[in-house]
Amino acid sequence: MPSPALLEVHDLVTEFETDEGLVRALDGVSFSLDAGQTLGLVGESGCGKSVTALSIMGLLPRPAGKIASGQILFGGSDLVTLPANAMQSIRGQSIGMVFQEPMTALNPVQTIGRQLTESLELHTDLTDQARIKKAIAMLDRVGIPAPDIRMAEYPHQLSGGMRQRVVIAMALICEPNLLIADEPTTALDVTIQAQILDLIKELQSEMGMAVIMITHDLGVIAETSEEMVVMYAGRVAEQGSVYDVFASPRHPYTDGLMQSIPKMDSTPKEKLKVIDGLVPSLHELPKGCRFNNRCPDVSDICFESIPKMTVISERQSAACHNVSSAS
Repeated sequence: MPSPALLEVHDLVTEFETDEGLVRALDGVSFSLDAGQTLGLVGESGCGKSVTALSIMGLLPRPAGKIASGQILFGGSDLVTLPANAMQSIRGQSIGMVFQEPMTALNPVQTIGRQLTESLELHTDLTDQARIKKAIAMLDRVGIPAPDIRMAEYPHQLSGGMRQRVVIAMALICEPNLLIADEPTTALDVTIQAQILDLIKELQSEMGMAVIMITHDLGVIAETSEEMVVMYAGRVAEQGSVYDVFASPRHPYTDGLMQSIPKMDSTPKEKLKVIDGLVPSLHELPKGCRFNNRCPDVSDICFESIPKMTVISERQSAACHNVSSAS
């Protein structure tokens, strides 16, 4: 029998109480991730990628945010039903997270060393000296020069690329089984972006951990991931192996994302294709398919019912009324 997946998300529904009423940020999201595998979560801003990560980590803002239903199975345990103290022991130790903006993810009034050793203090029995030694070793591992000196410095004294490396070091210092990287290259220049992605892949190979790579950049997904999940307005539009989805995108939204990537062989006068319109507000979701107001292949049924996930092949499925199932 095949071994169970490291992470299984089943029909996850996450809601937020707002001044304008209850909104459903995630509506029936499902996917799985095997040990050592990289899964890419992709979609425009507001599609639910970061909310998915925060739901897994148990870091939804309280009391406004809550998981209304669904399961998040990690190593056989349902994270949704775990008590707070049990979740606290998993967060940081078994699951690490690289947050979007390193300057806000780091505490500006604490040294780099203190922020690195805090996780070791919570999750290990190491002595003070051993924690400091391991923190210095981790800084060196992520490519921070003079790591022993950086331990005494504050976030504002580091460059953006170095701060991002520190955040990665914090997420990995307890050697987790799963790393969630939420837009790890945002606001970094192209050269540093490539270095950060290479660093994550190198550390993943060394540590044997699984990675969820959250991004709006399909190029990052192509470079880093084996499987991908395309999200739109809180639902999964398409999922499958990166090779199959890139080779033959079956959801019109996925196809639109692919078409909007600049081509190396395009002519100077050739206009870049775009997806018209915007992601709908969670307060005013359209009836039926949530992509119907932007879809080039829209039909009457798209305004009447929400499409179910259709299995196209063993390694690809899409939630679209106009896609045919596997034979």
